[in-house]
Formats: sequence, C-alpha cells, structure tokens
Amino acid sequence: MRTPISLLTLLILAASVRADDYVPDPSKLEKIFDAVLVLTEVVAVAPDGMVYFSDITFTHVNKEKKQPIEAGHIWKLDPKTLKATIFRSPSGMSNGLKFDAKGDLIAAEGSDHGGRRVTRTDMKTGKAYIIAGEFEGRPFNSPNDISVDEKGRVYFSDPRYLGHEPIDQPVQAVYRIDTDGSIHRIITDAGKCNGVAVSPDQKTLYVVSNDNGNTGIGRLPMNTPARKGAMALHAYDLAEDGSAKFRKTIVDYSPQDGPDGLVCDKEGNLWVAVRDETKPGIYVYSPDGKPLSYIKTELPTNVGFGRGDEAKTLYITAGKSLYRIQTNKEGYQLPAK
Repeated sequence: MRTPISLLTLLILAASVRADDYVPDPSKLEKIFDAVLVLTEVVAVAPDGMVYFSDITFTHVNKEKKQPIEAGHIWKLDPKTLKATIFRSPSGMSNGLKFDAKGDLIAAEGSDHGGRRVTRTDMKTGKAYIIAGEFEGRPFNSPNDISVDEKGRVYFSDPRYLGHEPIDQPVQAVYRIDTDGSIHRIITDAGKCNGVAVSPDQKTLYVVSNDNGNTGIGRLPMNTPARKGAMALHAYDLAEDGSAKFRKTIVDYSPQDGPDGLVCDKEGNLWVAVRDETKPGIYVYSPDGKPLSYIKTELPTNVGFGRGDEAKTLYITAGKSLYRIQTNKEGYQLPAK
C-alpha cells in the first residue's frame, strides 16, 4: 500500500506546480457576499445557475451577543446581479446542500436546535420531504455533508461538532439513502467524517476526517486542551451496490488541521477546502492525492462549481463570506434527468 502524502511533501509539491494549469490567476479571488452572523457553508448551484449556500448561526454566538437566536438560513444568490435573498428560514441548521439529477435540493440538517435529518425540497412546489430522519430508531448525530451518485443514491456524513442535543448514534459514520427510501450505514472507519464526494466515474467515494477532539464547539473555555484525531482525506472503493470499502488515505494533514468539504471536476480532480491555519485555502489534487494547485483563502469550509456558462467558476464558502474564482476546469455535475 502506498504511504499517504505527508503535509511537508504536499507543500513542496504545491509550490512547484503551475497554478495556471488549473487556476489562471489565483489573485482574482472575488468576495461576492458577506452578511452572515457566524459561518457560511456548502455552496451548491442549481440547474438554473442560482447559487445556494448555508448560513450556520451557532446558538452560543447569538447568546453571547445577547440577541434573539437566529434559526439558520439558506441563501439564494443570483451570480449575475449578486443579489442575495433568503430561500429558506429556519433551515433546520442546514450544512451540506446538493442538487439531485431532477434539480431538487437535498439538505443535511445538523444539530444545535436543527433538524438532525436529511431533507429533499421539491423546487417546483417548495415542499420539503424528510428522506432520512433516524437510524435504528434514534436521531442522527448531526448530518453534515452530502453527495449523490448517478443512480440517485444519497450519501451523507454524520459527525458531531456542536449542539446541546444527546449523541444518539454509537459511531460517527457515513450513510447511504437508496431510491427505495432505505437507509444504510456504510462507513464506520473514516474517523470524524465530514466532507463526502462521489467521483465522476462512480468508482470512488472520498471521505474527509476532520477530528477536532470535541463535540461542542464554543462550549469549552478558550485554550482548553483537546486531543485531535485523524486529519485526512480517504478514498473508498464504491461498489455497484453502493457499498464502500476503505482503499487508502490519499492525504494525511497531521499535525495540522485537515479539510472540510470537497468537490470533483469533470476530470476527477479534487478541489478541497483545507482548514490548515498555517496555509489555509483550496487545494487541488489528482484522484490519487498528488497536489496540483492551490488558492489562498481565509479558513474555508466548502466549494462548489457553477453550471452552464459558469461551469468553470468555483464558489468558495469561508468565514462569514462567499467567494468565487475562475478556473480552467469544468466542475462535475450529475447528468440531468
């Protein structure tokens, strides 16, 4: 088995590649939205080109600011006018967002007064449906990120980073929702699973482990020691039946912090939001983890490609903001049905 690429090797290789092979001008990173309370997360572009992203309103931040608790929001932004409006509020404290092949919006609703479920919104009627509300009779920990394969199956991660609710599942895991509505726990050895992405050839499921060592962001006093776990990007073999088997760790970020979310371009390269405080930004990797390019940002959370004329536009959520940048690669999207 190949040894995972170390952080030092990663940085050396990242500095030696030609950024314009993937990003024509990294300095052209453009901030296009900056109006949330705490954190932007997971940008997803609809078939009509509208840009949707989550606004996660940590309740402890509201309390510290002595203001009414905001209930989480999903924003909708027009990329041409840059006008942003609230699409849904409360959002169920949504984090991950993804459009399926029919153009409906799937949302991973987290904890901290959130839904702790996965929902699908019919974009024609506005009605939302719960497609995963519990597993083995118990609520999920805190659904985080989503990917969808070309058979219509939904994959989602279920860690716990914050929230006052009980932790009801015995493991932080990745689940699969089949088209018949059945739910299956398919990965239990990924660490504190976060970002998930199915490769364009449908043969690999990439899973991030970002183990910050606690389940209560904001609930511990400052400078409280916590032993961090795996900070890594894993590749799993994805079988025809939707089962997944660990193949290898393709990037090991320890001792620095690892990624949050990720997406693929049409060629199968990975565009990964890496929260390494010594060099935060979007890292581009080949399918086997070779560094290809780098975009410097503030601490990022996630990424998503545009569609149509904007298929080479990469949207980035980071801090309280939404950014975009032009790339030389088209993003991978599910074939429309």
